[in-house]
Amino acid sequence: MSGKKSKKKPSGGSTIALNKKARHDFFIEESFEAGLALEGWEVKSMRAGRVQLKESYVLVKNGEAWLFGCHISALSTASTHINPDPLRSRKLLMHRRELDKLIGAVERKGFTLVPLALYWKKGRAKLEIGLAKGKKQHDKRTVEKDRDWQREKQRLLKGR
Repeated sequence: MSGKKSKKKPSGGSTIALNKKARHDFFIEESFEAGLALEGWEVKSMRAGRVQLKESYVLVKNGEAWLFGCHISALSTASTHINPDPLRSRKLLMHRRELDKLIGAVERKGFTLVPLALYWKKGRAKLEIGLAKGKKQHDKRTVEKDRDWQREKQRLLKGR
């Protein structure tokens, strides 16, 4: 046995939540990884898988990135002395160079920041952010048509 660890993308076991709608509604140009500033009850809820990224979005304010609209529902066993807010805005932790690149793309080039996936990495919750451009309706139809054709092609090749 070798002592080397394989470097993989987030595997099935470490993924907390996916935003499938984002890849349908946007062209993802580039993706970034960001940490999250969380409270204790939020981490417990994430471990239980009670997170929804569907309606969430990322904004840049005062040189900092923030996650809005991410719904983390509190567990019933949450402490009585805290008041959990499931939709509170959460600060994203990124390097200054990455933040500057995102700010430039959003302000000057008209990109949007979209959360793509939430996963565990070395015991910490990470958020994959996509630098995205919106799709028009005809773009969505074209992508769907191409996907259907690829599926049909695989079916035909498998039948041989």
